[in-house]
Amino acid sequence: MMRVYFNRSVKSLSLLSFLIATGCSTTPKNGLDDHPPVTFKTNNDYVRSSRLAVGKKKPELPVRYKNSVWERLLSLYSLPEIENERIDRELNWYLRHPAYLARIQQRAEPYLHLILNEIEAKRIPGELALLPVVESAFIPDAYSKSDASGLWQFIPATGRLYGLKQNAWYDGRRDVYTSTRAATSFLKHLGEHFNGDWYLALASYNFGKGNIGKAITKNQEQNRPTDYWSLDLPKETTDYVPRLLAIARIFANVEKYNIDLKYIPNKPYCELVDAKSQLDLNKAAELAGTPLNEFLKLNPGFNHSSTAPEGPHHLLIPVANAQLFKQRLAQLPYDQRVDRRRYQQETIAQMQFEPAPTQQKVKARETLAGIASKNNTTTAKLIGNVSQLASHTGKSSPLQKTVNAAVKQNSGSAQVYVVKKGDTVWNIAQRFSVSVSDIAAWNNMTAKSAVILGQKLTIKGASQQRAAAPSSAQGRSIHYVVKQGDSLAQISRKFNVSVADLRKWNPPETSNNLVPGVKLKVILNT
Repeated sequence: MMRVYFNRSVKSLSLLSFLIATGCSTTPKNGLDDHPPVTFKTNNDYVRSSRLAVGKKKPELPVRYKNSVWERLLSLYSLPEIENERIDRELNWYLRHPAYLARIQQRAEPYLHLILNEIEAKRIPGELALLPVVESAFIPDAYSKSDASGLWQFIPATGRLYGLKQNAWYDGRRDVYTSTRAATSFLKHLGEHFNGDWYLALASYNFGKGNIGKAITKNQEQNRPTDYWSLDLPKETTDYVPRLLAIARIFANVEKYNIDLKYIPNKPYCELVDAKSQLDLNKAAELAGTPLNEFLKLNPGFNHSSTAPEGPHHLLIPVANAQLFKQRLAQLPYDQRVDRRRYQQETIAQMQFEPAPTQQKVKARETLAGIASKNNTTTAKLIGNVSQLASHTGKSSPLQKTVNAAVKQNSGSAQVYVVKKGDTVWNIAQRFSVSVSDIAAWNNMTAKSAVILGQKLTIKGASQQRAAAPSSAQGRSIHYVVKQGDSLAQISRKFNVSVADLRKWNPPETSNNLVPGVKLKVILNT
C-alpha cells in the first residue's frame, strides 16, 4: 500500500501547501503560495454542480458493449453536460482523427479496469478515468518538456508529495499502479478543496491549485464570475478541461458520432505481484510467459533491466499468467533472480563513463563538476551512482576514492553567474555541468523556476569546460529510425543514454515531435 507520511511541524505543513500549489504537467510562472478554500460567486448555475440533475438519464451504450469497461465507465459519469464552443472545438478535432481514437483505446486496454477501481474507491467522477487521454495519450512512459512523466504526468515534486519514489533505478511516476493511486488521491483532494467544482479541480491539476486560486481572486476583485469558464488562464489550461469533456462525450455517444469502441471486458487485465526481491525484468517476462515489450508496458517504472535493488519489487502480471508466474518464481533460487555481472555493468553504464585507473588522482584545482563534465554526467549522478555501486559490490573502487577526494577538495568552491538573454535553468546547468536540482538548491528556488535577465545565480564547484564530443575511440554515432509507439524514454533505455542527451544531440523539432520514420542521432559509449 502506498503511504504518504506527513510531519506535524508547522514547517512541514508549509512545505505541503507549497508543493500542492503546483500542477502535474504545468509549472506556475509566479509564486507557489497555497490558497485556502475559496467561496465561489458565479452567475453560471450550470457549472456549480458536480452531480447530475435529479432524474437525468445516464448515458447508455449499444448492447454489444454490455459488461465492458466502457459500460462501467459511463455508469460512473457524474459531471453535468455543458454546451460550450471550447468543448465543440476539441470534440471536432477528435472526430477528424479516428485513427487517434482507435490508438488511445488500444493503449488504454491494460489500464482502464485498474483505473476504474481507484476512481470508484475514491468516489470521484468517472470522466476522470479518461484524464490520461489528455495527459499522456495513455503512453505509460510519456515524458514532457516540463519534466512531467507517466500516464498521469506528475512533475517530480508533486509525485514525491504523493509517495512516488524517484531515483536512478525507479520512477514511481511511470509505475502504472502507484501513479494511478497517487493521481486519484490528488484529484480527490483538489475536488474537496474547490467544494466539489470539478472543472476548477481539473484546471488546478494542470496549472496548480495556487494559480487557480489567484485567478479566482482576480475575478472576485473585478466582480466577475469565478467559474472555470470565466477565468483568465493560459491557453493550455483553457483547452485542458474541454479536451477531457470532449473525449468523455464521444465515448458516451458512440452511435451519434459513428465511433467503434474496442470491446474491453470489465475484468482485471493484470494482477499486482510482489516479487519480494530484485528480479531481472527479462526473466520476469519469461516467468510470466509474456513478450518483453508487453511486459514493459505494464511495468515501465524501472530504469534498468531489473527491479530496483532496494525496491519496490511489485510487478503487474497479466491475470491469465499470474498464477504461473508465482509458481515459477517460487521455484527460482534467489541467486538466479538477477544477472549480477550485468547488474554491475548497468550500474557503471548509468554513470556513462569507464571506471578510473587504479592510480588516478584528483589533479590540482580539478573540480567535481569538471570530472563529471569530462565523463558526460552530472555531479549528483557521479556521487550517487559511485556510492550505490560500492554498496552493492562491497568494495571501495578507485573511482569512488577519486570522487570522495574531489568532493572534499571542492566542497567550498562557488561562483556567481549573471543570467543572460535566452538563458534557462536547464542550459545554465548544462553550461556548468551541474544538475538543475543543484542550481535550484543553491539559489532557494525550484527546479521549474524561471530565471530573469540580470539575475545572479550561485554556482558551486562548477567548471565551464564542457565535455568534448566523443571521439571515435570513446563512442560512435548512429542514427536510429523511430518506430510506431516509440518515446524518448523508451529509446533512452534501449541505448542506455539519457533523455537529456537525446534532446541535446537532436534538433528540437525532431526530439519534441517523434513520428515513425524520423531519424534520431544517438551517440553510443563504446
